[in-house]
Amino acid sequence: MSNSSENYLDNHYIHRSNWLRAAVLGANDGILSTASLAIGIAAASDLREPIVLATLAGLVAGALSMAAGEYVSVSSQTDVENADIERERLELKETPQLELQMLSAIYEKRGLKKETAMQVAIELTEHDALGAHMRDELGLNEISQAKPFQAALASGSAFSIGGALPLIVVLFMPIIHIEYYLYSFAILFLSILGAVSAKTGGSSIIKAIMRTTFWGSLAMVVTALVGYVFGVSLS
Repeated sequence: MSNSSENYLDNHYIHRSNWLRAAVLGANDGILSTASLAIGIAAASDLREPIVLATLAGLVAGALSMAAGEYVSVSSQTDVENADIERERLELKETPQLELQMLSAIYEKRGLKKETAMQVAIELTEHDALGAHMRDELGLNEISQAKPFQAALASGSAFSIGGALPLIVVLFMPIIHIEYYLYSFAILFLSILGAVSAKTGGSSIIKAIMRTTFWGSLAMVVTALVGYVFGVSLS
């Protein structure tokens, strides 16, 4: 019974939320930013070399920036969480009765009778006081707690994979009308990403595809206009 319960919990989509969010965000940014950059340069130049160079530079810089930004952001969240945990540990040491009453009040608000809420609070405090307050007062658990290295690795790797796809298009597709090839393949890549992320996360595939392709199209069209205007101004 214990093993089946653990397997059931492991199958919940929320257990994938941390790494899935970072991976999807990284891959989406990789596809969209490198494709948009390539389209912008392609709209201003008829040569393959500057498009390849700009796309490659955008891929490398974007992956490093994504990983660093995710690490810093999640590390800041971890610092806040750790500060709250230390504060809770101190309060449990200095005012244990007050913390017990607070825990009981939380369970009472969730629907337990006053006597039952107090009994649950007492038993959980005896079992793991800090763990009970982390979970029920602070809202922290193994799923929600931030993991900086995991998030940074997922974001940077996903960006690299996503960004490599437009680079392949730039390297191997005909230079004539390359911006149209980039747009078409980017929309295809974004659609696949939306479908895979929705399937993995248990959400609507259609909504995910519409969301990624709409905002992706908007970004690429705006970038193409900027590149066109820039190209015209130089000629």
